[in-house]
Amino acid sequence: MSLETENSMSSQPANTRDTVSPKRSAELEELLIDAEADDEQVQQSQPLLLRPWLLLLGLILVALNLRPALSSMAPLLSEVSKSLGLSAAQAGLLTTLPVLCLGLFAPLAPILARRFGAERVVLGILLTLAGGIILRSSFGEIGLFAGSILAGASIGVIGVLLPGIVKRDFAKHAGTMTGVYTMALCLGAAMAAGASVPLSEHFGQNWTVGLGFWVIPALLAAVFWLPQVGQKHGAHNVAYRVRGLLRDPLAWQVTFYMGLQSSLAYIVFGWLPSILIGRGLTPTQAGLVLSGSVIVQLASSLAAPWLATRGKDQRLAIVVVMLMTLGGLFGCLYAPIDGLWGWAILLGLGQGATFALALTLIVLRSRDAHVAANLSSMAQGFGYTLASMGPFAVGLVHDWTGGWTALGWIFGVIGLGAIIAGLGAGRARYVQVESERV
Repeated sequence: MSLETENSMSSQPANTRDTVSPKRSAELEELLIDAEADDEQVQQSQPLLLRPWLLLLGLILVALNLRPALSSMAPLLSEVSKSLGLSAAQAGLLTTLPVLCLGLFAPLAPILARRFGAERVVLGILLTLAGGIILRSSFGEIGLFAGSILAGASIGVIGVLLPGIVKRDFAKHAGTMTGVYTMALCLGAAMAAGASVPLSEHFGQNWTVGLGFWVIPALLAAVFWLPQVGQKHGAHNVAYRVRGLLRDPLAWQVTFYMGLQSSLAYIVFGWLPSILIGRGLTPTQAGLVLSGSVIVQLASSLAAPWLATRGKDQRLAIVVVMLMTLGGLFGCLYAPIDGLWGWAILLGLGQGATFALALTLIVLRSRDAHVAANLSSMAQGFGYTLASMGPFAVGLVHDWTGGWTALGWIFGVIGLGAIIAGLGAGRARYVQVESERV
């Protein structure tokens, strides 16, 4: 096997870093992370899409299913814990496991895609996700934990594959399609957060219905995705090996920023309703607050990357949106309950922007698509594994203290760490790696 080396970096010494020119930033802003692996898709011809609208509908429905399994649990967590006799630490583990699986199983996505094709993998994983939802809502405590692991693993794999499909089949409309994908993801999270408790109450305070209902959209997405399995897309892969990423400080700064901001996000998904119930809200009210906070992420997740690329780098934007996030968290935890909705909206605006910036940094810190693919895999794999520690820590602290007020320390430490990592990741630099075409 011969290796043809392509310099992903210039021939400058390894201890120097190129800065990103404004023109290059504009080009990279349109670059999507090729999440099918460290492979560069080489198009032989235009994708043979007989019904593009059917693919679009399928993508939207798949994206809608990437958060309900996570956000449906939080409003029902108190009821589930009482029903099964779970401690706060066990409840924390229940919110931690799916997030941990996002990181642990994400590296399987490119392996499965190369072996079976991305479309077949998405279909199979959607059915696996449906099985996980059924398992955790129908088979007691063991099923609850096993199903949560299965659901988290499924979401981790699909979440890595979808951007590559968007890039390949909607190349001329990649920016718009990415926005649609992000909006569908947030909408799915908001729907599950707001509707799970009412569904449970409608069926006689039955939390299994509130959790199990979300198998329906998963199966619906599988039905609409089925036509994609038989389509030919006219592409083959040229494999690349990227060296030096794990030794690059900038790559680790991007990874830590991704992981720490995600930790706060999954604390909100997993624990915010329980915190608000502890402050006097009903489960329905707490679920609606979480749902509203997620809905406003639609606006900031679309606006933040565009605004961030207008300046010379992203450091100021990173600090501002993280301060917004921390302000919203502290407000929800400590401020008078009368102003809760204002703090929840501030939290949503901040978290939508932090997540979008984390994805944008992966692109802007990469010189080309296959470097971005590897940096994406690193940031999601290590980052989501780190993020899973946040919800678990919240459960432990609640168990130790018997209340929620001490959580401010966790929020502050994670937020400060994200700002420090972001100040490094936000500089206009490229990761220093070598890229070899195999």
